[in-house]
Amino acid sequence: MPIIDLFNNEVISCSISERPTMPMIDDILMKAFARLDAGTNPVLHSDQGWQYRHQWYQYQLREFGIIQSMSRKGNCLDNACAECFFGTLKSESFYTSKFKDIDELKIAIEDYIRYYNTR
Repeated sequence: MPIIDLFNNEVISCSISERPTMPMIDDILMKAFARLDAGTNPVLHSDQGWQYRHQWYQYQLREFGIIQSMSRKGNCLDNACAECFFGTLKSESFYTSKFKDIDELKIAIEDYIRYYNTR
């Protein structure tokens, strides 16, 4: 799951796992919060996954002054920036590759994010 800064389309925080867990989500948020300038109140947009509706997630956003925004149910167009990122990731990295295990896939994703952020 990435957090993308729409000012420059940089992935500012990301975590890769086989499934979302609250510790993973918390780690992503803390990495993103560390990059915030003092006094800013950015909007964090997401889909309606369980983790984004979780009480702890919403509490963390409020504590850091983040405005939460969620897409309408079943409407991927509301989260077009994230959907575009994942589409580009898949087309540029995965449709022509085969990975022998999850660790190799994770390395490929990390490499792609480094490339994406510096292109």
